[in-house]
Amino acid sequence: MSATMMKESDLSLRIRDALWASVVAGLIGLPLLGLTTRDGMHGLQVETRWPQLAAFIAIAFAGRFVLQTVMHRFKIAPKRRASTRPAPGVVDKGALAWLGAGCVAFAVLLPALFAGNRYVVDTATTVLIYVMLGWGLNVVVGLAGLLDLGYVAFYAVGAYTYGLLSTHFGFGFWQALPVAGALAALFGMVLGYPTLRLRGDYLAIVTLGFGEIIRLVLVNWGDLTGGPNGISSIPKPTFFGLPMAASGEGATFASVFGIDYTPGQRVVFLYYLILGLALLTSLLVNRLRRLPVGRAWEAVREDEIACKAMGINVTNVKLSAFATGAMLAGFAGVFFAARQGFISPESFTFPESATILAIVVLGGMGSQLGVVFAASVLVVLPELGRDFSEYRMLAFGVAMVLIMIVRPGGLISHRRATVNVPSEAKQ
Repeated sequence: MSATMMKESDLSLRIRDALWASVVAGLIGLPLLGLTTRDGMHGLQVETRWPQLAAFIAIAFAGRFVLQTVMHRFKIAPKRRASTRPAPGVVDKGALAWLGAGCVAFAVLLPALFAGNRYVVDTATTVLIYVMLGWGLNVVVGLAGLLDLGYVAFYAVGAYTYGLLSTHFGFGFWQALPVAGALAALFGMVLGYPTLRLRGDYLAIVTLGFGEIIRLVLVNWGDLTGGPNGISSIPKPTFFGLPMAASGEGATFASVFGIDYTPGQRVVFLYYLILGLALLTSLLVNRLRRLPVGRAWEAVREDEIACKAMGINVTNVKLSAFATGAMLAGFAGVFFAARQGFISPESFTFPESATILAIVVLGGMGSQLGVVFAASVLVVLPELGRDFSEYRMLAFGVAMVLIMIVRPGGLISHRRATVNVPSEAKQ
């Protein structure tokens, strides 16, 4: 084949690739850019914006064509994924330890660094809630290899447990915390038992259905859960019995410590409370990973049949993973209910489960530190896009796609091995 024919073939391939990119852009942009609504005399009316859609498609075509041309010009070949999954690499333990210590130090000093900025502290509190949820789901998905699309159900169980116990039986935050965690763990085992024989897509469908069952129960069991109206007037957590309030029936935090009460004290207290719970969660998960149960989780994830051949009780291993992850979600749900003071079924829908799963996948399967970075990105990025509300979710989706293209294994794709072979055994 002559050089001219090869150039024409390469050009046609680049044009065809750019056309496919423009078709995908058109399908995505049609509901987001091509159609809009406005209030009219006869109610809500749909309007079309074909020029904006056409410009978006043209930009996608030109951008893809230029990208392919540059890659061809500089002979940049796209990375092809290996047919078999390579063994996890071992990252320098010291580097990760220093990075983790830096994150903890920054988290501890954050209220002082942004003193008087309640918005930053509130956003950081939300990030820590998702970090705690991500670490819990990481036990199920990242360590045990069990795909769970209904994880938000355990989050709801913890929140509603505290809401009901506090409003009907006078339970405090610290009293309801272990009860909610135990109840969520029980629900985790209830979900895990009938799914022991399922894998892959079938397991995902069952867990998705379980999450929807919990949500529908919360909506329709109005006598217990309040139905769509939810539960309100949920009490806030206290500092060893001292409420964060301006005044009360007894002593308050401000009166005991002799300081003037400000609304920011409650915000900072809630931040440090969820920070403490998140750190305890991290210590618990890291400790479990080094115990036999943690090693069994990773073994089942890699090869379930080999585990059965080695005599490992796969049933108990899977149930322990579901129960542990559900318990951590229950703890996060208790804090969410205490922070908001109001809960309803609308807070526990499937998009929440999808967001938590995206945090685990984007952070890196099994990576604790990766979950922190992914939660920060997925929570802070939409907050930064509030000024562009019309294109907010589009930018959010594009950012997720770019992260998975650049880092297909997650932000921290290689984690250090839980168990290392001693140097004497290698010789």
